[in-house]
Amino acid sequence: MKNRMNTGSNLLLAAGAALISLFMSGSLFAQKPAITEAATGAWEFTVYLDDREIGFHHFYLAATGETRQLQSVASFEYRLMMIPLFRYEHKNNEVWHGNCLQSITSRTDSNGKTFRVDGHRSAGEFRVSATSGEESLPECVMSFAYWNPSFLEQSMLLNTQDGEFLDVAVSEPILEELDVQGDKRPAYRYRLEAVDLELDLWYSPDREWLALESEVQGGRKLRYVLNEGPVGEDVEPGSSLETSLADAGSVSARPGG
Repeated sequence: MKNRMNTGSNLLLAAGAALISLFMSGSLFAQKPAITEAATGAWEFTVYLDDREIGFHHFYLAATGETRQLQSVASFEYRLMMIPLFRYEHKNNEVWHGNCLQSITSRTDSNGKTFRVDGHRSAGEFRVSATSGEESLPECVMSFAYWNPSFLEQSMLLNTQDGEFLDVAVSEPILEELDVQGDKRPAYRYRLEAVDLELDLWYSPDREWLALESEVQGGRKLRYVLNEGPVGEDVEPGSSLETSLADAGSVSARPGG
């Protein structure tokens, strides 16, 4: 995740910083993850470069008590005169207990360059094996988990594309009005910065993830626009997941989840 904006997410990739590197194709990971039928939460975004649609990034969450499984799949493709200039594919599976990542498996194809990340929590550490090598991290870490606003309280986050553990800075929220699925809604905007990554994230007053935007090379905007349909979580009042999201602001800056 190194060129401003990967999947998302952080990946973005997410996912952090590599999703902001942009653009993906739909061949390897275009199918929905198997978790979708059991999902208790879903965020399905169409991705645009300025006003041009270039792909999608979908997130599906299944929760059982304090254990949560998150699967995400992204596929971008950028074409000029029908000629594909850049393709990017990313698939990620994470298991969480509370606000601590228990394991991660991700695979990425960035225009033919492949990346892998495999990590798991064990006594006293979170062990990461990636294309670039192996590393021991603190036992309780978080990735660029945009779907869980607890990640905004962290000072370091795991990049799900290349396995790097990055210093991050998050601004105080600013209340704005955001167009969501055709309706104007109040939303809190956060600015997140890490190395070459700068992105804005919007959350509802109920802390539902609503949108993502980042400036990429050439001053263009990479935008995540939420698809029509249910937003975020579908959980019973008082459940552990709902409580986790509502209390996200009280999570300390280091252990995360």
